[in-house]
Amino acid sequence: MTQTHVPDALAQIRDEFLELPEAERLQLLLEFSNELPPVSDEVASHPEMSERVAECQSPVYIHVEVTDGVVAMHATAPPEAPTTRGFASILVQGITGLTADEVLAIPDDFPQSIGLTRAVSPLRIAGMTGMLMRAKRQVTQKR
Repeated sequence: MTQTHVPDALAQIRDEFLELPEAERLQLLLEFSNELPPVSDEVASHPEMSERVAECQSPVYIHVEVTDGVVAMHATAPPEAPTTRGFASILVQGITGLTADEVLAIPDDFPQSIGLTRAVSPLRIAGMTGMLMRAKRQVTQKR
C-alpha cells in the first residue's frame, strides 16, 4: 500500500485556501487560474502527447514528463473555464519539481481538502480529482 503525504508545495496551497474565509476562497482559485503556466513548446507543438481529462466538462489536457525522477506537469484549460483552469494551475504548480514517489504519495482526496467543496460544484471537484489521477497514472507509466 502506498503511503500518502501532501508535498510541501501542495500543503502550502491548501493552507492558503483554508486560512481564508470560505467566501474568499473562490477568488483565490480565480487568481490561480491566471497563473496557469503555458505548456512547453514541445507539448504545444505535439498536442497528441497530452491526455484529455474526461471528468472535466471543459476541454482540459494534461501531459506529465519524468526526467531523472523529477516530474513536470503541463496542462491546458480554456480561459472561459476559470474554475477548472484554477484547479489545473494548482496541480501544475504543486506537482512540477516533485519526485515521482512524491507525486504518487499525494492523497487521492487532495482536491476535497482545500476547502472548496461548498464553493464549487461536486462535478468541478471531480474534474480536479480526474486531473490528479491522470497525472499519477502518467507518472507510474513514465518513471
